[in-house]
Amino acid sequence: MVIRCSRRLLGYLADLNLLGAMVIADQAMEIDSKLIISIQLPELPTISVPRMALPVRIAWCHKDLSPDYFNIGLEFQLVTDPQKDIIEAVMENYEFRRTPPNYPPHPAELEE
Repeated sequence: MVIRCSRRLLGYLADLNLLGAMVIADQAMEIDSKLIISIQLPELPTISVPRMALPVRIAWCHKDLSPDYFNIGLEFQLVTDPQKDIIEAVMENYEFRRTPPNYPPHPAELEE
């Protein structure tokens, strides 16, 4: 799924839950900056809108293991009940995990 900000491609959805999302992008973003994103939604039987706009805060930004990309953590600032229903439908249909996996720390986290 494509994530846009001000009609500019921000990146591609890599993970999603009711609190936020992770996006894979080709540019870094400033931590704690706030913006409104637009998520282009897939065609699913329970989703009747083509996109959803959400205010977010950039919670973190790390270089991806592939040096040309960045992993960006988006914290949702406000999610309405209808938007929660959409997020849950996407999570269920695309099998996003509901509990965080126990991955080893990212190399950038080890440097902190």
